[in-house]
Amino acid sequence: MKRRVGIIFGGKSAEHEVSIQSARSIYEALSREKYEPLLIGVDKQGIWHLGADASFILNASDPKLIALSGSAPEVVPMEREGAALALVSRQDGRQLQEVDVFFPIIHGTFGEDGSLQGLLRLLNVPYVGAGVLGSAVGMDKGVMKRLLKEAGLPSPLFVEVRRHEIEGIDGQALAAAVGGFPVFVKPSNLGSSVGISKVKNIEGLLPALREAFLYDRKALVEEAITGQEIECAVLGNDHPEASICGEVIPTHEFYDYEAKYIDESGAFLKIPAKIEAHASDRIRALAVRAFTALECSGMGRVDFFLKSDGTALVNEINTLPGFTKISMYPKLWAATGLPYPKLLDRLIELALERHIEESALLRGVQLDR
Repeated sequence: MKRRVGIIFGGKSAEHEVSIQSARSIYEALSREKYEPLLIGVDKQGIWHLGADASFILNASDPKLIALSGSAPEVVPMEREGAALALVSRQDGRQLQEVDVFFPIIHGTFGEDGSLQGLLRLLNVPYVGAGVLGSAVGMDKGVMKRLLKEAGLPSPLFVEVRRHEIEGIDGQALAAAVGGFPVFVKPSNLGSSVGISKVKNIEGLLPALREAFLYDRKALVEEAITGQEIECAVLGNDHPEASICGEVIPTHEFYDYEAKYIDESGAFLKIPAKIEAHASDRIRALAVRAFTALECSGMGRVDFFLKSDGTALVNEINTLPGFTKISMYPKLWAATGLPYPKLLDRLIELALERHIEESALLRGVQLDR
């Protein structure tokens, strides 16, 4: 019997359009012999829609105009006895479909930050990717970097700034704390390079912080590292494995949103990365350590800076990396020997394994009788 895989995507995040691109790629790549893929699009108001087929995605070939069709029925999830979860009509309560396992691919807030994972766990349904804690930690870059430091993992210098602190901030002292200008300013809880600015002088710091605070109540000011941008994909639960390393060479000033998802010439991806074997081995080991230290499971892409002196710094982890046709995570695994459809198979297997293990845990106190 085919497993019904609910690909849930879109959402209220600033990464809504990126998520649609990822969902489309997953939908097209899932084996129709093994699975019945279901498109569950979440609109920008947070309402779930059940799409009948790929026509649910409008302007699929244009990343700037890609969108959800407004004609698909509105649904809500409802827990049922047994393994499957029901999707019922928001209007009249009729059951429209059942889902055996979810593949959440809502990048950013309300999808990658533990919110959606918490809902799916409450609904008692298996889902791909990190759990509630790993997702939340992976999204909050400030907390993530504190945990990396606690685990002894090397990372660039950073300072956290909260919105209410902006008016009295000492910009020169802030920049000095991370090695001086230039610095990067970014929202703490977001991804896909949304809201990120490269700041070259004191005049640009406050505008960059205000830009970041449009997306989050907390921002990071980070050291600007000169070096190669190396990425490594991690896959697994209790025994995670690392892919070969890849290198991102942006043609933009840095690897921004447009370079990642819109401009196909926005960056060159070198797979494998042109680095020494010992550097590759070290980065792969660090990737697995970071994945474990941040309580991740299923999948994660760990991003590094490799300096000219050979120092490797963990920049961040992405617990729901992009799955578009130009995304690094599936490309890294394909080059490692795990093609896209097989990668999806493995991710679904890992989701089911974790769900079985968690379902066997005791949920109450066992008293001796």
